[in-house]
Amino acid sequence: MSLRGLRAGWSSERSERPTKEAVAGIYRIAEFDLLLVLESRNPVTHDFCRACLVKGYADGVPMPKRESVDDYFAQLNDVQRPHLETLRALSIDADLEAREELKWNLPVYVRGENTNLWMLQNFKNHCSLRFSPPFFATQKVAVEAAGYGAGEGFIKLPYDRELPVELLKALMQARVEEYENTGA
Repeated sequence: MSLRGLRAGWSSERSERPTKEAVAGIYRIAEFDLLLVLESRNPVTHDFCRACLVKGYADGVPMPKRESVDDYFAQLNDVQRPHLETLRALSIDADLEAREELKWNLPVYVRGENTNLWMLQNFKNHCSLRFSPPFFATQKVAVEAAGYGAGEGFIKLPYDRELPVELLKALMQARVEEYENTGA
C-alpha cells in the first residue's frame, strides 16, 4: 500500500488523534508514524482495523537502544539518575545471587535459569519498580497505604518525591523469599 493510500485511510474530518487505547501498533515510516487503530465499524464484528499516518504521533516514544545495563544507567538524565541508581543499589543488596541483565532494553534482576525477580523502568516524570502482577497483587495494599501510585505489577516512584527505601527493601525481600520458597 502506498503512503497516499495509508493517508486516505484517515478521514480529514477526524482531526483528533486516536487514543492510546485504540492504537494497536505504531510503525515508523520516514517522518510519519503508521498507526494501526482498532475501531468498531460494525457492532457485530468489532474487528475493523484502520491504518493511518500521523506526523509526529510517536515522537519521543522509542527508547534509545542500550548495549548493557551500565549503558542504560549512563544514558539516564540528571533527574532520573538519583532514583534509578538508588534502586540499582537496593536491588544488588536485596539478593546477592541475582544477576543484573538487560532485557526489553531495561535492567532486570534475574535468579536461577531465567526467573525475573523485578525490573527497573524510567519515564519522563517517574520511575517504576516492576514485579510480576501475581506477586505484586499481594503487596499492592501496602504500596497504596504508603501513598504511592501502583498499577498492575508496579510501584510508581515520582522523581519529585523521596524514595520509600524501607518499603522498596520490603518489596524486594518479599519477592526474594517468594522465589526461594517456590522457585518461580
